[in-house]
Amino acid sequence: MSLDAKIPQGPLAEKWSKHKFNLKLVNPANKRKYNIIVVGTGLAGASAAASLAELGYNVTAFCFQDSPRRAHSIAAQGGINAAKNYQNDGDSVYRLFYDTIKGGDYRAREANVHRLAEVSVNIIDQCVAQGVPFAREYGGLLDNRSFGGAQVSRTFYARGQTGQQLLLGAYSALNRQIHLGKVKMYTRHEMLDVVMIDGHAKGIVTRNMKTGEIDTHAGHAVLLCTGGYGNVFYLSTNAIGSNVTAAWRAHKRGAYFANPCYTQIHPTCIPVTGDHQSKLTLMSESLRNDGRVWAPKTVEIAKKLRNKEITAAQVKEEDRDYFLERKYPSFGNLVPRDVASRNAKEMADEGRGVGTSGFAVFLDFADAIQRLGEDTVRAKYGNLFDMYYQITDENPYKQPMRIYPAVHYTMGGLWVDYNLSTNVPGLYALGECNFSDHGANRLGASALMQGLSDGYFVIPYTLGDYLATIGPKPVDKSHPAFEQTKQDVVAYVNKLLSLKGTKTVVEYHRELGHIMWEYCGMARTEEGLIKAKGLIQELKADFWKNAIVTGENEEFNLALERAGRVADFIELGELMVTDALMRRESCGGHFRVESQTEEGEALRDDDNFAFVAAWEWKGDNQPEELHKEELVFENVKLTQRSYK
Repeated sequence: MSLDAKIPQGPLAEKWSKHKFNLKLVNPANKRKYNIIVVGTGLAGASAAASLAELGYNVTAFCFQDSPRRAHSIAAQGGINAAKNYQNDGDSVYRLFYDTIKGGDYRAREANVHRLAEVSVNIIDQCVAQGVPFAREYGGLLDNRSFGGAQVSRTFYARGQTGQQLLLGAYSALNRQIHLGKVKMYTRHEMLDVVMIDGHAKGIVTRNMKTGEIDTHAGHAVLLCTGGYGNVFYLSTNAIGSNVTAAWRAHKRGAYFANPCYTQIHPTCIPVTGDHQSKLTLMSESLRNDGRVWAPKTVEIAKKLRNKEITAAQVKEEDRDYFLERKYPSFGNLVPRDVASRNAKEMADEGRGVGTSGFAVFLDFADAIQRLGEDTVRAKYGNLFDMYYQITDENPYKQPMRIYPAVHYTMGGLWVDYNLSTNVPGLYALGECNFSDHGANRLGASALMQGLSDGYFVIPYTLGDYLATIGPKPVDKSHPAFEQTKQDVVAYVNKLLSLKGTKTVVEYHRELGHIMWEYCGMARTEEGLIKAKGLIQELKADFWKNAIVTGENEEFNLALERAGRVADFIELGELMVTDALMRRESCGGHFRVESQTEEGEALRDDDNFAFVAAWEWKGDNQPEELHKEELVFENVKLTQRSYK
């Protein structure tokens, strides 16, 4: 199948405006004849559902949480990018576009990224109008701070809880439409399959997580806004419930999965303390504005720190290696996340890591407190410092934070064209669920930007083009495809419930996470990836033989929910390894040890790998088929990334 990204013709800066004019429209009287299904109610889902309902469409929204406001978007901390240039420091739409393309190591579509930069300026106005309490300067103007991968201040923020405040804004807009009857909200419902009729997505199958009832829902289009798949690694900064099931089941119904191996490792997370943990905690990248990252210069000093023979405060200035500032003087501590993460790992690999495990470096605010005063630092980062203290029982005002990289975000996802449509007509993917805007590494503060861009400003235009093509004829829920897909789900649920082995699904999930982190994490080798593929295949066979799933379907059954998600993660894990094995280059968050510069930086192979890898499901235990979307760069020059 040919991958047509539907990128508009014409100059980059005019593509989106011209495209909007050329899209087909649905007149206001006809909009109420269409039913739209939205799965997921984070920033992308809530903003899309609210916007489409405001336009007049009938929307049915689903989330597996007990309230839309519990979506994982709420956990985002540091901020949201927008090319407003309020600081008058040289920012522009083009600079945000360029920083994003470069930050993604030239593995994203130019047209999508430029559109994201364009609409970013509108997102801030939209959110302010909703009452989002962005930080303000003394004079009352919106404040900005810096984030990694940029030399300007373009990140709008609400202390360390930006995601929460933005989600409350979208949630209020969604609630308004629920009250008006334009959105029908289903909470505690998990999507388990897509209903296909004549090659088009026409509905979904869900399970009521409280009662176990499996039901079908019909719509003219299905929008997946279900987030990323970082929990394939077991330990990540994602909420424990975050999963890949909706996207993966869509993949098994024909939607291509693009660039699955592109995983973002966030450099500033609270380090792992042991196998008892079920998730990791992120410390916002905004902390790198004022915090300085360092490790001891020698292994001997690091050993003394690990053995608690000395404290960090006792390490002399000349014995500290501010390695990011040393290696990347232009950007310093504000290099992109993949660069900062890889360098922190190098410190640990050299034996210069700190903390009990040795897998940590310091993030030190002593200079900032001395320069700005503790009250100023507290005003900017107080809730983050408090969170760190609550988890570690260490006071970051008095001693440096210990940080280490952890899985945070996934750049891969369902393949979509410029309209956010998957290759399956009628099936759309928004936000982190799709692959489209971040290439091989996402710049900090761009996830919130993409989710709201897709929901508020892109899908309301592009969805109408498809709906106008198919017409408002009601979807026939009596079509056999609905009952057949429902029975497929029932059979799969019963298959899971028949597992009466001796190992819990959590044990399998943890084992999968160990394999993925060890062989498909920050550094990857061909030998390691080949080994990982075999280990995952063995794990999958063992899962279906020896896993235990207790309880019944007709009840609140966490074991059953977890089993389905882990089974999907195992299959996804194998595809991620396959994708990583195929991509014999280093780029962004994907670092192949065999492909690096003399200075140890990621070395791309633009001649052979300047493409999007889109994988097609070919059946259980069958190799997936690779489709390539060649990336064409007309406005930026492909160069070796440098943040020095």
